[in-house]
Amino acid sequence: MDGGQEPERASKTADGVSITEMIAALASARPAADGAGMIDQLHKLEELKSAAAALQASVAVAFDLSQRRCQARAGVPAEELGTGVAAQIALARRESPARGSRLLGLAKALVTEMPHTLAGLQSGRLSEWRATLLVRETACLSPADRSAVDEELASDVGRFSGAGDRAVIAAARSAAYRRDPRSVADRAGHAAAERHVSLRPAPDTMCYLTAFLPVAEGVAVHAALTRNANALRSGGDSRSRGQIMADALVERVTGTSGGISGVEIQLVMTDRTLFQGDSEPARLPGYGVVPAGWAREIAAQGQGRDRPLNVWLRRLYTAPGSGDLVGMDSRARLFPPGLGRLIQIRDHTCRTPYCDAPIRHLDHVLPWRSGGTTSQGNGAGLCEACNHTKEAPGWRSRPKTGPRHTLQLTTPTGHSYQSTAPPLPGHQPPEAAASRRRRELRHRAKAQKRGRIRDASAA
Repeated sequence: MDGGQEPERASKTADGVSITEMIAALASARPAADGAGMIDQLHKLEELKSAAAALQASVAVAFDLSQRRCQARAGVPAEELGTGVAAQIALARRESPARGSRLLGLAKALVTEMPHTLAGLQSGRLSEWRATLLVRETACLSPADRSAVDEELASDVGRFSGAGDRAVIAAARSAAYRRDPRSVADRAGHAAAERHVSLRPAPDTMCYLTAFLPVAEGVAVHAALTRNANALRSGGDSRSRGQIMADALVERVTGTSGGISGVEIQLVMTDRTLFQGDSEPARLPGYGVVPAGWAREIAAQGQGRDRPLNVWLRRLYTAPGSGDLVGMDSRARLFPPGLGRLIQIRDHTCRTPYCDAPIRHLDHVLPWRSGGTTSQGNGAGLCEACNHTKEAPGWRSRPKTGPRHTLQLTTPTGHSYQSTAPPLPGHQPPEAAASRRRRELRHRAKAQKRGRIRDASAA
């Protein structure tokens, strides 16, 4: 997906200096001539980053207040005021909507409840990450107690000079517990309600399957896997302890020896990759791009010579040149007539710029109530939060012409962002396809030349 914003509006600081001019000045700066000067530059640039983060926090809070006033004048119910504000901040900062909500929460805490921490950020004595740690560890306190901890810890930010992140966290937790032990205990109880399992990609077709569990359950799971690994290792198993634990986890969760069986993973690849040994990478939803050889191995995993290939193939059709998905088989579809699955495969993740969340809702780009049709061109895959944000007053979206399915999202402030569906496996821009063709012809000519030389030498 590509996120493009309209030309930047003139943005002036208090002394009339344009932020754009400040960026240009930084771009023209060069490293100092000596090592000491370079270190001084790095130190001052770090302070500049902190000061910029402090200004972003102040701007975010002011923007939130202005949007709430506008929404109130437009008749938005009190409980819905502020809807979509975090999403606009996320788009402006090129962050995901979830990250935008956290940034707005951080900004409100700094500006309204933790002025000393904000001052340390403005002066460059605290980094944005250190300020985030102080805000996070005092989130369970009342505004009055939080302000008291802020004064205790951050009124003299020099006390953290040379301290690591763990020391900052320990100081904040200790101060919070002294102020309100009950809230800290309640926070620990609430944390258990946040338990979940998540999946993140890792290099080399690996991933991180993470379980966020209460400590007792987490220790019990790890202990059970460790005991099993130790027993197998004692019996002569050649795998490492970590490999045994990982294999046992997969087998116990899936209930199948070897793991994958009867689970649809929607691996997408070209017919050339599957049947002709082509090197065009495949795409695995929830992970991303995977090597062609690995995709073929997964497609044929566990298949023997004496039984048919137990793989369900769905044919997808793309438009020549553009690579846009235009049709597919409609058998065994969850969404009639296969349109929902087509959109999910095409969009891969939420189509809001910078959002990588899984698709939960299939949305009309132009709303049905405004005359939008239920079609591929007017459909987009969105996560739940982005679909709700899009319904807030002032948000608009519309399809646009482009090389692939493209939509334009406009926020209540008039800023526009463009989202283009990611390319499917096998699609290449015309220039890249022509370059690949030229390389293939060169390699073929070299092979033919080598063959003629061998024939001549044999003669």
